[in-house]
Amino acid sequence: MSDQTSQVKAFRDLHKKGVPFILPNPWDAGSARILEGLGAKALATTSSGFALTKGRHDYGVSREDALAHCREVASAVSIPVTADLENGYGLKPEDAGETISLAAQTGLAGGSIEDSTGDKATPIIEKALAVERMAAAAEAVNSVNNNFVLTARAEAFLYGDADLDEVIGRLKAFEEAGAEALFAPGLPDMDAVRAVCDAVSKRVNVLVIGELRNHALEEFAEAGVASLSIGGALAYQAYGSLAGLPSMLETGRFDMLNANAAQAKTVSQYLQG
Repeated sequence: MSDQTSQVKAFRDLHKKGVPFILPNPWDAGSARILEGLGAKALATTSSGFALTKGRHDYGVSREDALAHCREVASAVSIPVTADLENGYGLKPEDAGETISLAAQTGLAGGSIEDSTGDKATPIIEKALAVERMAAAAEAVNSVNNNFVLTARAEAFLYGDADLDEVIGRLKAFEEAGAEALFAPGLPDMDAVRAVCDAVSKRVNVLVIGELRNHALEEFAEAGVASLSIGGALAYQAYGSLAGLPSMLETGRFDMLNANAAQAKTVSQYLQG
């Protein structure tokens, strides 16, 4: 078995409905190695976290840059990596298909395609087109002998005015179009999580955000979740530590450097060189 094939198999084996595992989100090769060293079984890239490393907002990174990032992260660790591939870097079905074909060549175990436009005025792709795009992505997976785990994302809850029944309808349509895993980031509460898991047959990933941060792994297991991700939270917390710099510059004191000094020393053991 090739290394990528074994990674894909390992990633599929991790996904069991009602036995969720935590899928942390690195933003570069260093954070990926540290997360692996700390015990993560698999990783998922974060588009917003990676954009931070480029000094940009989410959706501000090109496909070329994103794929290079995927290749770097996947090669930095020995555990499976799945990627946040945004909307496939284009709204046409062929854009989604081409992105999956290219991503499958980077050493990734899988990746996601979402139904967002990246346009705040009209943030969600019309359903028929979104389903067509997912079918094109699934066809691309078939062209690489199913050696890639395709996750379909329904994004409406991240953009405010979402209807749960409509989101579930989209996930079911994406399932029928060939997606292997399903993801509706931004679900508002555990009742919504249960409703999604009950409505579909494929494995469900959940973003732990908002009110869902108040629940434990066991509760997500009861709801039928297969995996849990935390999006860009770790990246924003790491970058958030820079917010103490104005105090350092103003007072000339370096107290902020003591806050996580011990942890920084501990995690550095997982870096090369």
